[in-house]
Amino acid sequence: METGSSIGDSSFGFALASGGAIALLAAALSLADPEKRRQQQAASVGGNEMEAVRNYFNTAGFDRWRRIYGDTDDVNNVQLDIRKGHAETVEKVLTILKKESLEGVTVCDAGCGTGSLTVPMMLEGAIVTASDISSAMVSEAEKNAAEALKGLGSSKPVQLPVFEASDLESLKGKYHTVACIDVLIHYPKEKVAGMIAHLASLADQRVILSFAPETPFLALLKRIGELFPGPSKATRAYLHTEADIEAALNAAGWTVRNRDMTATKFYYSRLLEAVPAGTK
Repeated sequence: METGSSIGDSSFGFALASGGAIALLAAALSLADPEKRRQQQAASVGGNEMEAVRNYFNTAGFDRWRRIYGDTDDVNNVQLDIRKGHAETVEKVLTILKKESLEGVTVCDAGCGTGSLTVPMMLEGAIVTASDISSAMVSEAEKNAAEALKGLGSSKPVQLPVFEASDLESLKGKYHTVACIDVLIHYPKEKVAGMIAHLASLADQRVILSFAPETPFLALLKRIGELFPGPSKATRAYLHTEADIEAALNAAGWTVRNRDMTATKFYYSRLLEAVPAGTK
């Protein structure tokens, strides 16, 4: 999915631009009913929330996020800001990964989206397995990887990634590194610890996660953004505290080695790199 830890759209951006808008909108929060809207979205695909997410990223969401992660000019200022923020997070992940050679290193890119992390890892010689809940996203990522390989004048061995349409729960295998970037925003608090444990079980040496951090300020922005859902907004967005994510990693036998944060006007992503407990 790789939707980005973004909060808001163009309407939200307009609201924030006015000094008194937050106070006025905060007063109206109790009148909003985003949960009812979410239930309606899930009901449209049989009541399953993950199916609602899958449907979104195969339809309106696919078009929206393909443009955001692409290089076209067909984006508004908020989407452009999200594009820049996500690109910054990807660069930070690559900086971590490239501290050692990626050549021949097996990596699972869980929730690969359009391939913004998959493709550069491939070009560094990593053996990548890339998956996404959306078959449309997977097809776009595969196309982007194939295009990147065209005319590649490098002596470094490069292997086309293995692509599959799969939700995180269904991922299998064993990898040196598992990366899950800007995907946990779709997992509620009661499920995220189990998901992190599952992802960690697939990794031998390293787990890299990014998530939308839960703070009072960002919680308020998220709540206001729900007042302006728009036809192409994500079905649901969950914020997570760094303490909860780290506790889940610790419980799975991992310890956080590196931390980073990307924050723009409309994009917020906390990045953690974890290694097996006891690793020097």
